Amino acid sequence: MGKVIVGMTISLDGFVQDRDGSVGALYPDLDTLRDTEPLREAIQHTGAVVMGWNAFAMANDPDFYAGNYEFQVPIFVLTHALPQRRPKETDQLTFTFVTDGIESAISQAKVAAGNKDVVVIGGASTAQQCLNAELADELHIDIMPVLLCDGLRLFEAISTEQIRLERKKVLELPVGRTHLRFGIVK
Repeated sequence: MGKVIVGMTISLDGFVQDRDGSVGALYPDLDTLRDTEPLREAIQHTGAVVMGWNAFAMANDPDFYAGNYEFQVPIFVLTHALPQRRPKETDQLTFTFVTDGIESAISQAKVAAGNKDVVVIGGASTAQQCLNAELADELHIDIMPVLLCDGLRLFEAISTEQIRLERKKVLELPVGRTHLRFGIVK
């Protein structure tokens, strides 16, 4: 069975977006990022994606995902309300909008992923919910060498007593990006 992996890019001071809600400073290398070992490996091993509503809505056109998004797998969007219209889907990429919590989203994604991994991406709240519910097996953090000084912090709302991490991998990537991979000790 695959793992549940929480993946996120943060600034050196721990923010996932700036005070205006922008993630632009964290992804100046988006074109080259797609050709890196960690992303190629993630694409190969991912069977389903869980993302929050805000991450889903970042695409100005929700039909963009079909055929363009790096993960052409079932996507489970954690939300409070269903969208007004369904986005375009393909044979590989489908959308399920989950309104009954992170546990349900992860459970459904695991079934869809089969023996592959479930990747939780985009959105501090979704990552925090997954970590707080102790549903994650690994934490993949990319750190960009930028200080945002204000905005939304990834680890601010973590409520577990203590999350113990075991370092698995450290890679230096283009544009100064550092990829850190941790196992979550259970």
